[in-house]
Amino acid sequence: MKSGCYTALITPFNPAGELDQEGLEQLVNFQIENGITGILATGTTGESPTFKWKEHDHVIARVAQLAKGKCLRIAGTGSNNTDEALEAAGHAARETVDAVLMVDPYYNGPSSLEIRKEYYEVVAGKYPDVNIIPYIIPGRTGAQMLPQDLAILAKNFPNISCVKEATGNLENMKLTRKYCGNDFKIFSGDDALIYDIMTDPEIKACGGISVMANIAPKFLTQMISQLNQGDTDGAMKIQTALKPLLDLVVVTTQEESKFGPVTCRARNPLPLKTLMQLLGMPGGPCRRPLGKMTQKGFHVLLDAAKTVQANNPEIFEPIGSFFDVDIEERLNNPEFQKDLWYNY
Repeated sequence: MKSGCYTALITPFNPAGELDQEGLEQLVNFQIENGITGILATGTTGESPTFKWKEHDHVIARVAQLAKGKCLRIAGTGSNNTDEALEAAGHAARETVDAVLMVDPYYNGPSSLEIRKEYYEVVAGKYPDVNIIPYIIPGRTGAQMLPQDLAILAKNFPNISCVKEATGNLENMKLTRKYCGNDFKIFSGDDALIYDIMTDPEIKACGGISVMANIAPKFLTQMISQLNQGDTDGAMKIQTALKPLLDLVVVTTQEESKFGPVTCRARNPLPLKTLMQLLGMPGGPCRRPLGKMTQKGFHVLLDAAKTVQANNPEIFEPIGSFFDVDIEERLNNPEFQKDLWYNY
């Protein structure tokens, strides 16, 4: 896979929870127009756990068709069922995508050894011509393939040459670099860490598979390109401008219930899709069991967006231009905030 910025694309739904076909096409074209390296369809940001497999296959096929020859195309095909992952990878291969992303099996709790032998090796062996990107995110899956097993995969399977790293653990990433070698590509799966792990000499990440690239593909792509060229000062300017957005991937607030205080976490893609609705982009609601942010959480998001608009209006300018929306009005008119949160 090529170094750079890949967008973990959201899946736009209408209010009834059905796929917004026109919105999907607009989002793909927006990414391409803004110079994205590649697009990941049906990742967890795309709410793949809520898809029927027919929908899953359809979104992969549609994005593959829209982006063909314009940017690289990745299909999310992971599962907690190896047979399902095999079937999904086969479908993606028939759509001639450039790679598939496979998240570690969730909920079942396999060991690192089992993940390697009963999951990645099975799919990599069945489809030797398909590039496979392991996706390591133990905070979501409750399991983790360790760097030692990743290195064995990389040694034995030429079609496994990179990883999406979302452990948040810098020591784990350093081990990945140590065991997998300098030619192995590490992509950040955590927007807030892209700059840090690309500039860490013991990690040397080469890019990111990004959530907030849904909002700011142009500037995240520029930042990653500058980092790969060694322009850390230029990249830091963009990082500083984007930071309020990068911190929105998860929004945590303290709420008051009838029975006392509770911590409420609005996790990806809920804050992202809420922001996209606010800005006038196709996105729509999340699918259940995800719902809405709390009012307090929404105002954290709104304040961050207003900060970006006040200090660096160029960040949102491509959205205004492409989707023909007035960003200032979207952020300041309460009419556009209706129904975007609920009270505890």
